[in-house]
Amino acid sequence: MNDKQSYQWKEMTMGVCYYPEHWEESLWEEDLDRMLHTGITVVRIAEFSWNKVEQEEGRFEFGFFDRFLDLCEEKGMKVIFGTPTATPPAWLTEKYPEVLNATKDGVLYRHGGRRHYNYNSPVYQELSARIVEKEAEHYGGHPAIVGWQIDNELNCETSEFYSEADSAAFRVFLKGKYKTLDALNNAWGTVFWNQTYTDWKEIYVPRTVLNMGINPHQHLDYFRFLSDSTLRFCGMQAEIIRKYKKPGDFITTNGMFWNVDNHKMEKDCLDVYTYDSYPSFAFGLDRDPKTADDLNDRKWTMHLNEVRSICPHFGIMEQQSGANGWTTRMEGPAPRPGQLTLWAMQSVAQGADYISFFRWRTCTVGTEIYWHGILDYDNRDNRKLAEVRDFYQKLKSIDAVCGAENKAAFAVVKDYDNEWDTEVDMWHKRVAYRSGKEIFQASELLHTPYDLVYLQEDSELSDLLKYPVAIYPHPVLVDEKRAGFLKKYVEQGGTLVIGCRSGYKDMNGRCVMMPQPGLLGDITGSDVRDFTFESPAEEPVWAKCGDEKISMPLFNDILEPLEGTEVLAVYGNNYYAGKAAVTERKLGKGRAIHFGSTFSRENLNWLFGYLGIKEPFADVIDAPETLEVVMREKEGRSYLFVLNFQADMEEFTLKRKMRLMYTGEELEGMQSLSAYGTAVYEVLDLQR
Repeated sequence: MNDKQSYQWKEMTMGVCYYPEHWEESLWEEDLDRMLHTGITVVRIAEFSWNKVEQEEGRFEFGFFDRFLDLCEEKGMKVIFGTPTATPPAWLTEKYPEVLNATKDGVLYRHGGRRHYNYNSPVYQELSARIVEKEAEHYGGHPAIVGWQIDNELNCETSEFYSEADSAAFRVFLKGKYKTLDALNNAWGTVFWNQTYTDWKEIYVPRTVLNMGINPHQHLDYFRFLSDSTLRFCGMQAEIIRKYKKPGDFITTNGMFWNVDNHKMEKDCLDVYTYDSYPSFAFGLDRDPKTADDLNDRKWTMHLNEVRSICPHFGIMEQQSGANGWTTRMEGPAPRPGQLTLWAMQSVAQGADYISFFRWRTCTVGTEIYWHGILDYDNRDNRKLAEVRDFYQKLKSIDAVCGAENKAAFAVVKDYDNEWDTEVDMWHKRVAYRSGKEIFQASELLHTPYDLVYLQEDSELSDLLKYPVAIYPHPVLVDEKRAGFLKKYVEQGGTLVIGCRSGYKDMNGRCVMMPQPGLLGDITGSDVRDFTFESPAEEPVWAKCGDEKISMPLFNDILEPLEGTEVLAVYGNNYYAGKAAVTERKLGKGRAIHFGSTFSRENLNWLFGYLGIKEPFADVIDAPETLEVVMREKEGRSYLFVLNFQADMEEFTLKRKMRLMYTGEELEGMQSLSAYGTAVYEVLDLQR
């Protein structure tokens, strides 16, 4: 069992999201029979069904889901039961309007949507705890149930909360952190623009101010508070469910959304983490996928990398099966033949051992009538159902991959403090976004996969030492503990790479009065003597390393190496031509590289080559950039995923004898994948 999770699937499993309350009961049995015939063995239910259990305050009726669960038991269908707190009923919001979330101006959101509540209303906490307790107590022992989903997509729709209850809870949070107003005023730098607070009641969650000039240090603490609120709400429900669930049943929630520490939520509240994957969002009508530079639907691998960092062997609670859209927003094309399998196998390649499609049948009423499921309104068999059935055969043919670890060439290091600070710092946001996107694209195009490692309070050095190279793109907020952790990684043999704009703030987001990269300078042996954004009026900046020319886009640190630090590249143009652009310092058994710019797929091609990590599967496969190549490993065996995101056939070469797991054929040499095709191989002679 992986130490990041307490539940793992033992075999590849396929499920679907189903809403018995949307359909006549006469359809239930036929639906379950058709699902089972297709290979679906698990359904998720009930996450929007508060009224089905508590139609009036304090009057509980359990018969509706009793009938459905009993039918599932009879048919052999397993169930993930969702708590209904994402959509409070009308009687609740009408009687207790204080449970509603609000805009930044204090205007309440009204009933009729979803996720319109706030986590910090004492009334909502009480009524949510009661409905969860009643459901868990009544249904927890049912033999058809195998898991529980808390709420639905915590922090989706909105991840910011501005109710009166939130301001009250924010003050409690801040008192716990700072103890005194003097400490808070110092941390927030309230001497600027005369913001000094003399009473806790003067402090609110961020409100509308002129020119949006919200105090950035207050805003950073606000994001920390939002995460804390979300985790407390999730943890409250998890604690209740654990009292009643059967041994072996798991607790999960479906993410991954904003302003929440998903890693801490998984660790403190859940047994396993699940994700909702909709790659067709890449094809919205407001962009041209033919000219996009973000790899379109292949970009969802970047999100799946994030999920795997939270929970290495995760599930997909909602895997796209049809076109997505609401009556109010979002439009998109139906998955082309093969894409449904491609997107599901993309999830499996990155670590998913459970795939649940959304949804069984497209709803005929409400906002989501265009969020299409496997079946359409007419309820007839169609090509999507046939493809799900075929995907099930492919999924079961790779059962041996269940629980396998992903093989990564390097680590990308992140932390929530820097993620949240970036959201409130527009100067830095463009730098961080550019590098994050380009690191992913270079990883994909050069077939050099990475793992994400989030630094947290309880991070262990062994988490990072698994990787020979760790790229921490732009760690702006740094404290002595984090710097010490990174120094030990280097001293014990790791290669640390940092980019520009590193180490110039403390953990409150205040700029430190010391040479950049601040506390990291003791590791990198570099001194930033000057820095600047590129000017659009000038030629793009580049650097030279020997005969090679390296792009240095967007922002530049002009470096001066300290004693014992080597210059790897110097700027080739602009007013700082000839100055150090990339430096390297040996430290203990390892080395630290200060890359004085944002990252790009071009300069990463050079950097990966210099670090010796480029294309780790080159002795196994020769594949064009258009194909995604992923490897998972388990018990000494290697499994190679090859995915074609193109609308045309693509060719590649297997350099080792492999077994195509879908068919059992042994193959070597030139191969091809049809449009949107997938293949999973067991590598048979990797040692040759």
